[in-house]
Amino acid sequence: MARSPSPQAEPAAFTPEQLRRHDLLLAGLDLLDQAIAVFDTTPKLVTWNKALVRLLDFPEALVRVGTPFEAFVRFNAERGEYGEGDIETLVAKRMAAARAFLPHYVERARPNGTVLAVRGVPIPNLGFVSLWTDITEQRRYEALIQQQNAQLEARVRERTAELEQANSEIDQIAGALRRSEHRLQLIIDSIPALIAYVDGGEIYRFANRGYAEWFGYPKDEIVGRSIREVVGEDAYAQIRSQVERARTGERVCYEYSRVGADGRTLHARSVVVPEIGTDGRTVVGFFVMTTDITEQKANQAALVQAQKMEAVGQLTGGLAHDFNNLLTIIIGNLSALQQRIGAGPGAEFVDPSLQAARRGAELIRRLLTFSRRQSLAPTAVEVGVLVHNMTHLLARTLGETIRIHLRLPGEPVHALVDPHQLENAILNLAINARDAMPVGGELTIGVSRRQLDEALAGVVEVAAGDYVQIDVGDTGKGIEPAVLQRVFEPFFTTKDFGSGSGLGLSMVYGFVRQSGGNIRIRSTPGRGTHVRFVLPTAAAAAVTAPERAAPATARARALDGPVLLVEDEPEVRKVVRMQLTSLGHVVIEAADGVEALGLLQNVDDIALLVSDTVMPGGIGGRELARRARTLRPQLPILLVTGYASEATPTDELPADVPTLRKPFDQAALAGALAALLGPEPGAAAGVEDASPTAPATDREARSRIMNTTTEPRPQ
Repeated sequence: MARSPSPQAEPAAFTPEQLRRHDLLLAGLDLLDQAIAVFDTTPKLVTWNKALVRLLDFPEALVRVGTPFEAFVRFNAERGEYGEGDIETLVAKRMAAARAFLPHYVERARPNGTVLAVRGVPIPNLGFVSLWTDITEQRRYEALIQQQNAQLEARVRERTAELEQANSEIDQIAGALRRSEHRLQLIIDSIPALIAYVDGGEIYRFANRGYAEWFGYPKDEIVGRSIREVVGEDAYAQIRSQVERARTGERVCYEYSRVGADGRTLHARSVVVPEIGTDGRTVVGFFVMTTDITEQKANQAALVQAQKMEAVGQLTGGLAHDFNNLLTIIIGNLSALQQRIGAGPGAEFVDPSLQAARRGAELIRRLLTFSRRQSLAPTAVEVGVLVHNMTHLLARTLGETIRIHLRLPGEPVHALVDPHQLENAILNLAINARDAMPVGGELTIGVSRRQLDEALAGVVEVAAGDYVQIDVGDTGKGIEPAVLQRVFEPFFTTKDFGSGSGLGLSMVYGFVRQSGGNIRIRSTPGRGTHVRFVLPTAAAAAVTAPERAAPATARARALDGPVLLVEDEPEVRKVVRMQLTSLGHVVIEAADGVEALGLLQNVDDIALLVSDTVMPGGIGGRELARRARTLRPQLPILLVTGYASEATPTDELPADVPTLRKPFDQAALAGALAALLGPEPGAAAGVEDASPTAPATDREARSRIMNTTTEPRPQ
């Protein structure tokens, strides 16, 4: 398409060279992708390039030199290039902008979807140049980029929200983990097991509170220390071989002991589990779980001791029964001999023999106390008053170098116990304490209430419930551990030969156990000994005057018939028959309960039954007494025993069936019959100890305790 530089220019006005350059310029403009049009000031089209027709789809007839700018605007308005609206208004608006000859830039989307960038550049005093650029692809890419950016931003926001949610969840999980770790730490610190972890170099990396405190360290100070440093040299020597076994990958379990800060020996059982490294062979550390078995060891020792004491008690009780029979024969015959010869020749031999036999009887009585087969008269005893009333006697017994301290309750505390035996027990413990303090010291006696639950009661082998606790402590030289395990054994003593029988603590042990309580001794060499025993409580009872015993010299009233004497030991039966005959009674004998039952069924005039308690043949004295009362409800019965054990619930005796303990002499038998049958009319009244076998020294000591005037309760 030929375009002249100006519609008014004459061809002669241009030189050939100028025309050539003009053509080259137009050819170059035609190569551009942008549409270019130049308008003069009227404004009318002066020149253009081919892209104008291609981009704007103008008809060639319209695109010519001299076409007014308004023609192009109207053409576009009529074909909808500017959108909907009044044609004249659309044309006038754009013509006003063109006539202003101001630079401008607009983007316009054609109906066919093409997006054009329109730029107008004024040429001062000449016109202006318009450029149209197809920016469809650019805008499409920009839209795509914006869309992708929007999508990316949406994804970023979504991902950010997810991350924030994840962070929140992580924070929640971290908080839960911290709470769980804290709770787990509390659990680990609260369980009774001692837990630790040791690395391959035997250095502690973890320990719960119980483990650290058991070894005397705060929890935060045990980490970083070695096993040797924590457990001590002595304990480490015990466990070193076990640690070496664990180092080979073996799971080991062992026990060891160590001395605590207070001097007590502590025992522990440990289980060590090796931790194997990632190579499956190397041991990188050890998990340690330790249990304090100090109490368990003490309970085991106590159980063994109790079993040993029970076995010794059974043996002692059996021997005591046999010896009582022998002493009954000896004392009975010696007493009869003494009555016959009086002060005549041979009396100097009889008296010492009789005294020795009676001392043997007292020894047997103490053995029966240990074996828990003595006769007891339990009653409601106010223990605080009893201990307080013993103070003067204890002060005289212990001497001036020993100070006595009492810790008594402010209210009455009653125990169901034999008061005489309780006094003897406290006196025995005080004498032992005195012997442990040769240069003086302090003796403390305390009385308090104590409640034992099921667990503790099972350990101390008593029934659960309320008890009276009595503590006797001294500041003496203490007892060695090896000796402490044997202190309750009969005849065991650390005193010099002749200084003691070894039955003092044995009697206390037997009395406490027979009374339904238990006793424990704790002692540390050089720091003293503490004895604690408990006795069952009792409701306060009204104080009654003591019963007056029948005079030992009184004779029983005469009987209307014979006495049935039942005894399986012939020599004992012979002695008792002789004593009954001397007292004026006719005697029928039976060797066992079966024979005696036959006599009761066939001899109507039997006026009194005197029977041993333990006999062969299936019918003992208690069963015989029960059957005799069935046959003859009014028949007087006297039982004789070398055990003097109490009746069991399945072997109850009537309340009016007394028991006479072997060995006894004729005077004691006469007193027992007088108490049972009533004294002979006109017999002299008097009070005498019903147990003539008790040594005079014991009677004096007992009188000093029993006759002490009851003082007001100490406050």
